[in-house]
Amino acid sequence: MSGAVLVSAPVVVPLLAAGASALLAGFLVVQRILGIGVLAVVLIDSVLLLVRVDGLGTQSIQVGGWQPPLGITLVADRFSALVLVVAVLVCLVVLVFAVGQGSAERRVEDVPSVFHPTYLVLLAGIALVLISGDLFTLFVGFEVMLMASYVLIILGATRDRVRAGLTYVVSSLTASILLLTTIGLVYAVTGTVNLAQLSAVTADLPPGTRGLLALLLLVALGIKAAMVPLHWWLPDSYPTAAAPVTAIFAALLTKVAVYAIIRTQTLLFPRQEPWTLLLVIAALTMLVGVLGALVQDDLNRILSFTLVSHVGFMLFGLAIFSVAGLAGAVLYLVHHITVQTALFLVSGLIERERQSVSLARLGGLAATAPVVAALFLIPAFSLGGLPPFAGFVGKLALLQAAVAQAGPAVLATAAVALLTSLLTLSALMRIWLRVFWSRSAAPVDAGGATAAGSPGGRLPGRVMRFAALTAVLSGLAVAATAGPLAALSQRAAADLLDRDGYRGAVLGHREVE
Repeated sequence: MSGAVLVSAPVVVPLLAAGASALLAGFLVVQRILGIGVLAVVLIDSVLLLVRVDGLGTQSIQVGGWQPPLGITLVADRFSALVLVVAVLVCLVVLVFAVGQGSAERRVEDVPSVFHPTYLVLLAGIALVLISGDLFTLFVGFEVMLMASYVLIILGATRDRVRAGLTYVVSSLTASILLLTTIGLVYAVTGTVNLAQLSAVTADLPPGTRGLLALLLLVALGIKAAMVPLHWWLPDSYPTAAAPVTAIFAALLTKVAVYAIIRTQTLLFPRQEPWTLLLVIAALTMLVGVLGALVQDDLNRILSFTLVSHVGFMLFGLAIFSVAGLAGAVLYLVHHITVQTALFLVSGLIERERQSVSLARLGGLAATAPVVAALFLIPAFSLGGLPPFAGFVGKLALLQAAVAQAGPAVLATAAVALLTSLLTLSALMRIWLRVFWSRSAAPVDAGGATAAGSPGGRLPGRVMRFAALTAVLSGLAVAATAGPLAALSQRAAADLLDRDGYRGAVLGHREVE
Protein backbone atom coordinates (compact mmCIF):
# COMPACT_ATOMS: atom_id res chain seq x y z
CA MET A 1 0.00 0.00 0.00
CA SER A 2 1.40 3.40 -0.98
CA GLY A 3 2.33 6.07 1.53
CA ALA A 4 -0.23 8.47 0.03
CA VAL A 5 -3.07 6.03 0.68
CA LEU A 6 -1.90 5.32 4.22
CA VAL A 7 -1.65 9.02 5.04
CA SER A 8 -4.98 10.09 3.57
CA ALA A 9 -7.15 7.09 4.52
CA PRO A 10 -7.75 8.08 8.20
CA VAL A 11 -9.48 11.24 6.95
CA VAL A 12 -11.11 10.13 3.71
CA VAL A 13 -12.51 6.75 4.79
CA PRO A 14 -14.42 8.00 7.89
CA LEU A 15 -15.87 10.94 5.93
CA LEU A 16 -17.17 8.67 3.17
CA ALA A 17 -18.49 6.24 5.76
CA ALA A 18 -20.20 9.09 7.62
CA GLY A 19 -22.15 9.94 4.47
CA ALA A 20 -23.16 6.32 4.01
CA SER A 21 -24.14 6.04 7.67
CA ALA A 22 -26.35 9.12 7.40
CA LEU A 23 -28.18 7.52 4.46
CA LEU A 24 -28.68 4.39 6.58
CA ALA A 25 -30.28 6.30 9.46
CA GLY A 26 -33.22 3.90 9.67
CA PHE A 27 -31.00 0.81 9.94
CA LEU A 28 -29.27 0.96 13.33
CA VAL A 29 -27.66 -2.48 13.16
CA VAL A 30 -26.12 -1.68 9.77
CA GLN A 31 -24.86 1.65 11.13
CA ARG A 32 -23.20 -0.16 14.03
CA ILE A 33 -21.52 -2.71 11.77
CA LEU A 34 -20.37 0.01 9.37
CA GLY A 35 -18.97 2.18 12.16
CA ILE A 36 -17.07 -0.61 13.90
CA GLY A 37 -15.82 -1.99 10.58
CA VAL A 38 -14.57 1.40 9.39
CA LEU A 39 -12.76 2.08 12.65
CA ALA A 40 -11.14 -1.35 12.49
CA VAL A 41 -9.93 -0.64 8.94
CA VAL A 42 -8.60 2.80 9.94
CA LEU A 43 -6.84 1.25 12.94
CA ILE A 44 -5.06 -1.24 10.67
CA ASP A 45 -4.15 1.59 8.31
CA SER A 46 -2.78 3.66 11.21
CA VAL A 47 -0.64 0.79 12.47
CA LEU A 48 0.77 0.25 8.97
CA LEU A 49 1.45 3.97 8.70
CA LEU A 50 3.32 3.98 12.02
CA VAL A 51 5.43 1.03 10.90
CA ARG A 52 6.17 2.77 7.61
CA VAL A 53 7.21 6.13 9.07
CA ASP A 54 9.30 4.45 11.76
CA GLY A 55 11.16 2.49 9.13
CA LEU A 56 11.25 4.86 6.15
CA GLY A 57 10.88 8.27 7.75
CA THR A 58 8.31 11.05 7.46
CA GLN A 59 5.65 10.60 4.76
CA SER A 60 3.94 13.55 3.08
CA ILE A 61 1.54 14.22 0.23
CA GLN A 62 0.46 17.39 -1.58
CA VAL A 63 -3.30 17.07 -2.10
CA GLY A 64 -4.26 17.58 -5.74
CA GLY A 65 -0.63 18.03 -6.73
CA TRP A 66 -0.65 21.69 -5.63
CA GLN A 67 2.70 22.66 -4.15
CA PRO A 68 3.21 24.84 -1.04
CA PRO A 69 2.28 27.46 -0.16
CA LEU A 70 -0.90 27.05 -2.27
CA GLY A 71 -1.69 23.40 -1.69
CA ILE A 72 -2.93 21.30 1.23
CA THR A 73 -0.10 19.30 2.76
CA LEU A 74 -0.65 16.13 4.79
CA VAL A 75 2.31 14.84 6.80
CA ALA A 76 2.80 11.78 9.00
CA ASP A 77 5.87 11.37 11.18
CA ARG A 78 6.49 9.18 14.21
CA PHE A 79 4.72 11.56 16.60
CA SER A 80 1.55 12.01 14.54
CA ALA A 81 1.38 8.34 13.54
CA LEU A 82 1.77 7.13 17.13
CA VAL A 83 -0.94 9.45 18.44
CA LEU A 84 -3.16 8.47 15.51
CA VAL A 85 -2.90 4.76 16.36
CA VAL A 86 -3.86 5.38 19.99
CA ALA A 87 -6.64 7.78 19.01
CA VAL A 88 -8.27 5.36 16.57
CA LEU A 89 -7.94 2.52 19.08
CA VAL A 90 -9.81 4.39 21.81
CA CYS A 91 -12.39 5.60 19.28
CA LEU A 92 -13.08 1.96 18.44
CA VAL A 93 -13.29 0.95 22.10
CA VAL A 94 -15.65 3.81 22.96
CA LEU A 95 -17.86 3.02 19.95
CA VAL A 96 -18.26 -0.56 21.19
CA PHE A 97 -19.18 0.82 24.63
CA ALA A 98 -21.72 3.17 23.03
CA VAL A 99 -23.30 0.30 21.13
CA GLY A 100 -23.65 -1.62 24.39
CA GLN A 101 -25.08 1.32 26.31
CA GLY A 102 -27.38 2.47 23.52
CA SER A 103 -28.29 5.83 25.09
CA ALA A 104 -26.54 7.90 22.41
CA GLU A 105 -28.37 5.99 19.67
CA ARG A 106 -31.92 6.52 20.90
CA ARG A 107 -34.50 8.12 18.65
CA VAL A 108 -35.97 11.46 19.65
CA GLU A 109 -39.64 11.82 18.62
CA ASP A 110 -39.19 9.18 15.90
CA VAL A 111 -36.16 11.02 14.47
CA PRO A 112 -33.19 8.61 14.12
CA SER A 113 -30.10 9.44 16.13
CA VAL A 114 -27.21 11.06 14.28
CA PHE A 115 -24.66 9.55 16.64
CA HIS A 116 -22.96 7.15 14.22
CA PRO A 117 -22.34 9.50 11.27
CA THR A 118 -21.33 12.31 13.63
CA TYR A 119 -18.91 10.03 15.46
CA LEU A 120 -17.21 9.15 12.17
CA VAL A 121 -16.93 12.85 11.29
CA LEU A 122 -15.31 13.42 14.70
CA LEU A 123 -12.70 10.76 13.92
CA ALA A 124 -11.99 12.35 10.53
CA GLY A 125 -11.46 15.74 12.18
CA ILE A 126 -9.10 14.28 14.77
CA ALA A 127 -7.09 12.52 12.07
CA LEU A 128 -6.92 15.69 9.95
CA VAL A 129 -5.47 17.68 12.86
CA LEU A 130 -2.87 15.00 13.48
CA ILE A 131 -1.62 14.82 9.88
CA SER A 132 -1.99 18.48 8.91
CA GLY A 133 1.07 19.99 7.29
CA ASP A 134 -0.13 23.58 7.26
CA LEU A 135 -1.83 25.86 9.77
CA PHE A 136 -5.03 26.43 7.83
CA THR A 137 -5.65 22.71 7.36
CA LEU A 138 -4.97 22.34 11.09
CA PHE A 139 -7.69 24.92 11.72
CA VAL A 140 -10.09 23.11 9.37
CA GLY A 141 -9.39 19.84 11.19
CA PHE A 142 -10.28 21.45 14.51
CA GLU A 143 -13.48 22.86 13.05
CA VAL A 144 -14.53 19.50 11.62
CA MET A 145 -13.81 17.92 14.98
CA LEU A 146 -15.64 20.63 16.91
CA MET A 147 -18.64 20.64 14.56
CA ALA A 148 -19.14 16.98 15.36
CA SER A 149 -18.53 17.52 19.06
CA TYR A 150 -21.20 20.25 19.21
CA VAL A 151 -23.73 17.64 18.10
CA LEU A 152 -22.47 14.83 20.32
CA ILE A 153 -22.37 16.86 23.53
CA ILE A 154 -26.10 17.64 23.45
CA LEU A 155 -27.40 14.23 22.38
CA GLY A 156 -30.38 13.57 24.61
CA ALA A 157 -31.06 17.33 24.89
CA THR A 158 -31.61 17.55 28.65
CA ARG A 159 -31.52 20.98 30.30
CA ASP A 160 -28.04 20.31 31.76
CA ARG A 161 -26.67 19.05 28.44
CA VAL A 162 -27.93 22.06 26.50
CA ARG A 163 -26.44 24.42 29.11
CA ALA A 164 -23.12 22.53 29.01
CA GLY A 165 -23.26 22.54 25.22
CA LEU A 166 -23.61 26.32 25.17
CA THR A 167 -20.59 26.68 27.45
CA TYR A 168 -18.61 24.37 25.19
CA VAL A 169 -19.71 26.18 22.01
CA VAL A 170 -18.85 29.64 23.36
CA SER A 171 -15.38 28.58 24.52
CA SER A 172 -14.67 26.67 21.33
CA LEU A 173 -15.77 29.52 19.07
CA THR A 174 -13.61 31.93 21.07
CA ALA A 175 -10.60 29.68 20.61
CA SER A 176 -11.38 29.19 16.91
CA ILE A 177 -11.67 32.92 16.23
CA LEU A 178 -8.38 33.55 18.01
CA LEU A 179 -6.69 30.68 16.16
CA LEU A 180 -7.90 31.89 12.76
CA THR A 181 -6.81 35.45 13.57
CA THR A 182 -3.37 34.20 14.56
CA ILE A 183 -3.06 32.19 11.35
CA GLY A 184 -3.96 35.35 9.43
CA LEU A 185 -1.21 37.24 11.25
CA VAL A 186 1.29 34.47 10.52
CA TYR A 187 0.42 34.62 6.83
CA ALA A 188 0.63 38.43 6.79
CA VAL A 189 4.11 38.32 8.29
CA THR A 190 5.56 35.32 6.42
CA GLY A 191 3.50 34.83 3.26
CA THR A 192 2.82 31.14 3.98
CA VAL A 193 0.99 28.85 6.38
CA ASN A 194 2.85 25.68 5.37
CA LEU A 195 4.57 24.32 8.49
CA ALA A 196 7.69 23.19 6.65
CA GLN A 197 8.18 26.61 5.09
CA LEU A 198 7.34 28.40 8.32
CA SER A 199 10.01 26.39 10.16
CA ALA A 200 12.58 28.25 8.07
CA VAL A 201 10.89 31.62 7.71
CA THR A 202 10.09 32.17 11.40
CA ALA A 203 13.79 31.89 12.29
CA ASP A 204 14.39 35.17 10.45
CA LEU A 205 11.59 37.12 12.15
CA PRO A 206 12.39 39.78 14.77
CA PRO A 207 12.41 38.26 18.30
CA GLY A 208 9.41 40.34 19.37
CA THR A 209 7.32 39.16 16.44
CA ARG A 210 8.30 35.52 16.97
CA GLY A 211 7.46 35.78 20.66
CA LEU A 212 4.06 37.34 19.98
CA LEU A 213 3.09 34.72 17.39
CA ALA A 214 4.25 31.90 19.69
CA LEU A 215 2.19 33.30 22.55
CA LEU A 216 -0.93 33.79 20.41
CA LEU A 217 -0.77 30.20 19.15
CA LEU A 218 -0.22 28.95 22.70
CA VAL A 219 -3.28 30.84 23.98
CA ALA A 220 -5.57 29.83 21.10
CA LEU A 221 -4.64 26.15 21.36
CA GLY A 222 -4.40 26.38 25.15
CA ILE A 223 -8.11 27.12 25.37
CA LYS A 224 -8.81 23.92 23.45
CA ALA A 225 -6.33 22.01 25.64
CA ALA A 226 -7.92 23.32 28.89
CA MET A 227 -4.65 24.87 30.01
CA VAL A 228 -4.98 26.91 33.23
CA PRO A 229 -6.22 29.68 33.38
CA LEU A 230 -8.13 28.89 30.17
CA HIS A 231 -9.70 25.69 31.51
CA TRP A 232 -12.96 27.13 32.88
CA TRP A 233 -15.19 25.50 30.28
CA LEU A 234 -14.15 21.85 30.65
CA PRO A 235 -15.46 20.82 34.12
CA ASP A 236 -18.86 22.29 33.25
CA SER A 237 -19.06 20.76 29.76
CA TYR A 238 -17.82 17.17 29.86
CA PRO A 239 -19.60 15.64 32.90
CA THR A 240 -23.15 16.12 31.61
CA ALA A 241 -22.73 14.40 28.22
CA ALA A 242 -23.58 10.75 27.59
CA ALA A 243 -20.93 8.41 29.03
CA PRO A 244 -19.31 7.38 25.70
CA VAL A 245 -19.27 11.00 24.52
CA THR A 246 -17.62 12.15 27.76
CA ALA A 247 -15.08 9.34 27.45
CA ILE A 248 -14.02 10.21 23.90
CA PHE A 249 -13.93 13.93 24.66
CA ALA A 250 -11.79 13.41 27.77
CA ALA A 251 -9.50 11.00 25.98
CA LEU A 252 -8.87 12.94 22.78
CA LEU A 253 -10.13 16.50 22.38
CA THR A 254 -7.74 18.14 24.82
CA LYS A 255 -4.90 15.83 23.81
CA VAL A 256 -5.30 16.71 20.14
CA ALA A 257 -4.90 20.35 21.17
CA VAL A 258 -1.82 19.45 23.23
CA TYR A 259 -0.48 17.67 20.16
CA ALA A 260 -0.98 20.86 18.13
CA ILE A 261 0.79 22.92 20.79
CA ILE A 262 3.78 20.60 20.78
CA ARG A 263 3.87 20.50 16.97
CA THR A 264 3.70 24.26 16.42
CA GLN A 265 5.99 25.31 19.25
CA THR A 266 8.78 22.85 18.40
CA LEU A 267 8.61 23.35 14.64
CA LEU A 268 8.02 27.09 14.41
CA PHE A 269 9.45 28.48 17.64
CA PRO A 270 12.25 26.19 18.87
CA ARG A 271 14.19 27.13 21.98
CA GLN A 272 17.63 26.26 23.21
CA GLU A 273 16.66 26.40 26.89
CA PRO A 274 13.54 25.72 28.98
CA TRP A 275 10.58 28.05 28.49
CA THR A 276 9.99 29.63 31.90
CA LEU A 277 6.51 30.95 31.08
CA LEU A 278 5.30 27.52 30.02
CA LEU A 279 6.86 25.95 33.12
CA VAL A 280 4.78 28.31 35.27
CA ILE A 281 1.64 27.53 33.27
CA ALA A 282 2.33 23.78 33.56
CA ALA A 283 2.75 24.03 37.34
CA LEU A 284 -0.45 26.08 37.71
CA THR A 285 -2.36 23.65 35.50
CA MET A 286 -1.25 20.71 37.61
CA LEU A 287 -2.09 22.36 40.94
CA VAL A 288 -5.34 24.12 40.06
CA GLY A 289 -6.71 21.00 38.38
CA VAL A 290 -5.94 18.59 41.20
CA LEU A 291 -7.09 21.00 43.93
CA GLY A 292 -10.36 21.38 42.06
CA ALA A 293 -10.72 17.59 41.97
CA LEU A 294 -10.29 17.31 45.73
CA VAL A 295 -13.35 19.43 46.51
CA GLN A 296 -15.84 17.88 44.07
CA ASP A 297 -18.65 15.50 45.04
CA ASP A 298 -19.46 14.26 41.54
CA LEU A 299 -17.45 11.42 40.00
CA ASN A 300 -17.31 12.89 36.50
CA ARG A 301 -16.36 16.35 37.79
CA ILE A 302 -13.52 14.84 39.82
CA LEU A 303 -12.24 13.04 36.72
CA SER A 304 -12.66 16.21 34.63
CA PHE A 305 -10.53 18.23 37.04
CA THR A 306 -7.84 15.53 37.10
CA LEU A 307 -7.92 15.69 33.30
CA VAL A 308 -7.13 19.41 33.49
CA SER A 309 -4.40 18.76 36.03
CA HIS A 310 -2.58 16.17 33.96
CA VAL A 311 -2.53 18.33 30.86
CA GLY A 312 0.12 20.15 32.89
CA PHE A 313 2.41 17.11 32.78
CA MET A 314 2.48 17.20 28.97
CA LEU A 315 3.09 20.95 28.96
CA PHE A 316 5.91 20.35 31.44
CA GLY A 317 7.66 18.01 29.01
CA LEU A 318 7.32 20.53 26.20
CA ALA A 319 8.56 23.40 28.38
CA ILE A 320 11.84 21.58 29.07
CA PHE A 321 12.53 21.73 25.32
CA SER A 322 14.92 18.79 25.17
CA VAL A 323 14.68 15.41 23.47
CA ALA A 324 14.21 13.75 26.86
CA GLY A 325 11.50 16.21 27.90
CA LEU A 326 9.58 15.86 24.64
CA ALA A 327 9.91 12.06 24.79
CA GLY A 328 8.38 12.16 28.26
CA ALA A 329 5.55 14.36 26.97
CA VAL A 330 4.85 11.98 24.07
CA LEU A 331 4.89 8.95 26.37
CA TYR A 332 2.65 10.66 28.92
CA LEU A 333 0.22 11.74 26.21
CA VAL A 334 -0.19 8.14 25.04
CA HIS A 335 -0.70 6.97 28.61
CA HIS A 336 -3.19 9.72 29.39
CA ILE A 337 -5.38 8.96 26.37
CA THR A 338 -5.79 5.34 27.45
CA VAL A 339 -6.22 6.00 31.18
CA GLN A 340 -8.84 8.72 30.72
CA THR A 341 -10.78 6.48 28.36
CA ALA A 342 -10.77 3.69 30.93
CA LEU A 343 -11.79 5.89 33.87
CA PHE A 344 -14.69 7.56 32.10
CA LEU A 345 -15.97 4.25 30.71
CA VAL A 346 -15.88 2.81 34.22
CA SER A 347 -17.81 5.89 35.35
CA GLY A 348 -20.40 4.93 32.75
CA LEU A 349 -20.58 1.44 34.25
CA ILE A 350 -21.04 2.92 37.72
CA GLU A 351 -23.85 5.13 36.46
CA ARG A 352 -25.50 2.10 34.89
CA GLU A 353 -25.32 0.24 38.20
CA ARG A 354 -26.64 3.04 40.43
CA GLN A 355 -28.22 5.62 38.07
CA SER A 356 -26.00 8.30 39.58
CA VAL A 357 -22.41 9.57 39.69
CA SER A 358 -22.86 11.61 42.88
CA LEU A 359 -20.52 10.30 45.58
CA ALA A 360 -23.24 10.94 48.17
CA ARG A 361 -25.50 8.39 46.48
CA LEU A 362 -22.91 5.71 45.86
CA GLY A 363 -21.20 3.07 47.97
CA GLY A 364 -20.73 -0.66 48.36
CA LEU A 365 -19.88 -1.36 44.73
CA ALA A 366 -16.85 -3.44 45.65
CA ALA A 367 -19.28 -6.05 46.98
CA THR A 368 -22.05 -5.75 44.40
CA ALA A 369 -19.91 -5.08 41.30
CA PRO A 370 -16.37 -6.37 41.96
CA VAL A 371 -15.47 -6.36 38.26
CA VAL A 372 -16.28 -2.67 38.01
CA ALA A 373 -14.22 -2.04 41.15
CA ALA A 374 -11.19 -3.77 39.64
CA LEU A 375 -11.64 -1.92 36.35
CA PHE A 376 -11.55 1.37 38.25
CA LEU A 377 -8.62 0.58 40.53
CA ILE A 378 -6.10 -0.27 37.79
CA PRO A 379 -6.34 3.01 35.81
CA ALA A 380 -6.64 4.94 39.09
CA PHE A 381 -3.28 3.56 40.22
CA SER A 382 -1.85 4.36 36.80
CA LEU A 383 -3.07 7.97 36.83
CA GLY A 384 -1.70 8.34 40.35
CA GLY A 385 1.71 7.26 39.09
CA LEU A 386 2.17 4.06 41.05
CA PRO A 387 4.64 1.48 39.68
CA PRO A 388 4.57 -0.62 37.57
CA PHE A 389 1.72 1.11 35.71
CA ALA A 390 2.05 3.33 32.65
CA GLY A 391 1.55 6.56 34.58
CA PHE A 392 4.67 5.81 36.60
CA VAL A 393 6.66 5.23 33.41
CA GLY A 394 5.54 8.55 31.88
CA LYS A 395 6.16 10.55 35.05
CA LEU A 396 9.55 8.93 35.56
CA ALA A 397 10.55 9.94 32.03
CA LEU A 398 9.51 13.54 32.72
CA LEU A 399 11.33 13.66 36.06
CA GLN A 400 14.49 12.20 34.54
CA ALA A 401 14.36 14.90 31.83
CA ALA A 402 13.92 17.56 34.53
CA VAL A 403 16.89 16.30 36.56
CA ALA A 404 19.05 16.20 33.43
CA GLN A 405 18.15 19.84 32.74
CA ALA A 406 18.82 20.78 36.39
CA GLY A 407 17.58 24.38 36.15
CA PRO A 408 15.84 25.83 39.24
CA ALA A 409 12.56 26.53 37.43
CA VAL A 410 12.52 23.04 35.93
CA LEU A 411 13.25 21.37 39.27
CA ALA A 412 10.57 23.48 40.99
CA THR A 413 8.04 22.33 38.39
CA ALA A 414 9.18 18.74 38.91
CA ALA A 415 8.46 19.14 42.63
CA VAL A 416 4.96 20.39 41.75
CA ALA A 417 4.52 17.33 39.52
CA LEU A 418 5.39 15.02 42.43
CA LEU A 419 2.94 16.84 44.73
CA THR A 420 0.25 16.68 42.04
CA SER A 421 0.73 12.92 41.72
CA LEU A 422 0.19 12.47 45.45
CA LEU A 423 -2.90 14.69 45.43
CA THR A 424 -4.25 12.86 42.38
CA LEU A 425 -3.87 9.55 44.18
CA SER A 426 -5.66 11.09 47.17
CA ALA A 427 -8.58 12.24 44.98
CA LEU A 428 -8.91 8.85 43.32
CA MET A 429 -8.67 6.95 46.61
CA ARG A 430 -11.47 9.19 47.90
CA ILE A 431 -13.55 7.90 44.99
CA TRP A 432 -12.56 4.35 45.89
CA LEU A 433 -13.60 4.77 49.53
CA ARG A 434 -16.87 6.55 48.79
CA VAL A 435 -17.99 4.57 45.75
CA PHE A 436 -16.64 1.09 46.30
CA TRP A 437 -15.63 0.57 49.91
CA SER A 438 -18.17 2.42 52.04
CA ARG A 439 -21.68 1.16 52.68
CA SER A 440 -24.21 1.83 49.94
CA ALA A 441 -26.26 5.00 50.32
CA ALA A 442 -29.02 3.53 48.10
CA PRO A 443 -31.12 0.41 48.72
CA VAL A 444 -29.69 -2.65 46.97
CA ASP A 445 -31.79 -5.56 45.76
CA ALA A 446 -30.82 -9.19 45.99
CA GLY A 447 -29.42 -9.19 42.51
CA GLY A 448 -26.82 -6.58 43.33
CA ALA A 449 -28.43 -3.61 41.57
CA THR A 450 -30.05 -0.62 43.18
CA ALA A 451 -33.77 -0.34 43.49
CA ALA A 452 -33.73 1.61 40.26
CA GLY A 453 -32.13 -1.34 38.53
CA SER A 454 -29.66 -1.52 35.69
CA PRO A 455 -31.44 -0.96 32.39
CA GLY A 456 -30.93 -2.84 29.23
CA GLY A 457 -30.45 -6.46 30.29
CA ARG A 458 -27.30 -8.56 30.58
CA LEU A 459 -25.92 -8.46 27.04
CA PRO A 460 -25.53 -4.66 26.84
CA GLY A 461 -23.85 -4.71 30.25
CA ARG A 462 -21.40 -7.35 29.09
CA VAL A 463 -20.60 -5.37 25.95
CA MET A 464 -19.96 -2.25 28.06
CA ARG A 465 -17.74 -4.15 30.50
CA PHE A 466 -15.83 -5.69 27.59
CA ALA A 467 -15.16 -2.24 26.16
CA ALA A 468 -14.05 -0.89 29.54
CA LEU A 469 -11.82 -3.94 30.04
CA THR A 470 -10.25 -3.36 26.63
CA ALA A 471 -9.49 0.25 27.60
CA VAL A 472 -7.90 -0.90 30.86
CA LEU A 473 -5.86 -3.55 29.03
CA SER A 474 -4.69 -0.88 26.57
CA GLY A 475 -3.26 1.05 29.50
CA LEU A 476 -1.58 -2.09 30.81
CA ALA A 477 -0.16 -2.71 27.34
CA VAL A 478 1.47 0.73 27.46
CA ALA A 479 3.19 -0.31 30.69
CA ALA A 480 4.11 -3.76 29.38
CA THR A 481 5.72 -2.29 26.26
CA ALA A 482 7.32 0.62 28.10
CA GLY A 483 10.79 -0.14 26.73
CA PRO A 484 9.95 -0.17 23.00
CA LEU A 485 7.41 2.62 23.46
CA ALA A 486 9.92 4.82 25.27
CA ALA A 487 12.43 4.21 22.47
CA LEU A 488 9.80 5.14 19.88
CA SER A 489 8.96 8.26 21.90
CA GLN A 490 12.64 9.20 21.89
CA ARG A 491 12.76 8.90 18.11
CA ALA A 492 9.54 10.91 17.81
CA ALA A 493 10.99 13.61 20.08
CA ALA A 494 14.16 13.74 18.01
CA ASP A 495 11.98 14.21 14.90
CA LEU A 496 10.21 17.13 16.57
CA LEU A 497 13.49 18.96 17.07
CA ASP A 498 14.83 18.07 13.62
CA ARG A 499 13.33 20.90 11.59
CA ASP A 500 15.69 20.30 8.65
CA GLY A 501 14.53 16.70 8.40
CA TYR A 502 10.88 17.78 8.43
CA ARG A 503 11.48 20.36 5.70
CA GLY A 504 13.37 17.84 3.61
CA ALA A 505 10.57 15.28 3.86
CA VAL A 506 7.84 17.77 2.96
CA LEU A 507 9.55 20.10 0.49
CA GLY A 508 12.22 17.79 -0.90
CA HIS A 509 14.99 19.84 -2.51
CA ARG A 510 12.77 22.85 -3.21
CA GLU A 511 14.07 26.15 -1.97
CA VAL A 512 12.10 27.77 0.81
CA GLU A 513 10.66 31.00 -0.59
